[in-house]
Amino acid sequence: MAIALRRSQLAAEANQRLMEASARMSGGEAGDSVESVVSIRRSPVLRRLWWAGIPVAIVVVALSATLLPIPWPYLAAFYVMILLCAAQIDTILLQRRIAKLEQQLADSIDMMVAAVKSGAGLQTALESSIAEARGAWPREAQQLVRAIRYGEDPVEALGDLTERLPLESVILFAQTLAVNWRVGGRLAVTLANVGRTVRDRIELSRRMNAMTTQARLSVVSVILTTYFIAALIWRNDPERMGGFLTSFVGQVMVSIGMLLQAVGTPWISRMSKP
Repeated sequence: MAIALRRSQLAAEANQRLMEASARMSGGEAGDSVESVVSIRRSPVLRRLWWAGIPVAIVVVALSATLLPIPWPYLAAFYVMILLCAAQIDTILLQRRIAKLEQQLADSIDMMVAAVKSGAGLQTALESSIAEARGAWPREAQQLVRAIRYGEDPVEALGDLTERLPLESVILFAQTLAVNWRVGGRLAVTLANVGRTVRDRIELSRRMNAMTTQARLSVVSVILTTYFIAALIWRNDPERMGGFLTSFVGQVMVSIGMLLQAVGTPWISRMSKP
């Protein structure tokens, strides 16, 4: 446990150093104006839609209260469960978009390495790596290429990229290009190391997701087993079960149980996140 906490602390410190270096690289000192920071919007890859669960929850609860005689404790539990489920689904979709973007970034780096080894310049290699690609990363890289082509400072353009995509892999890639643009160096070797690092991160993330699948499935199975047992009890003794569900004590206890299940699902998912 102590080793895991120490590694988590080191990872957080490394992430903080990367973000600080990215801010310095993009000229994000205290003297910059607020407008220059606000004008850069986050990429659609990082767009969060958890708020979409609010109108869905309101509509479901309103229809349930209108069409069915459901007590208010159950409606409150339904409302919270829908919100938490929407947030959990949004997190899963966000992780998938980030994983696809990092995979596309790794492929783009491999193509850049091949282009640089064949004698192409850095800008030409970057343009050729996104010419035939599809997905989120080529769109973001195209904005970078367009900014450089229109005369913007390459280091500032890379800083804008890291602000649109504040991911560790993107920050590492942008810092590598910024250093090469300023001081030069063996770009092919450096990019190959960066691509290898990005692929190692992807492989490690996949392994940890596979290792934590059992824990997530256990939580889902426990939740489903609870409702299965409730259905069996209802079938064997519907009169007593109906009296329990319609009583105030039963309503409160069942609602609390549903809320705890709804809170436990994203909690376990966050604990098992690599």
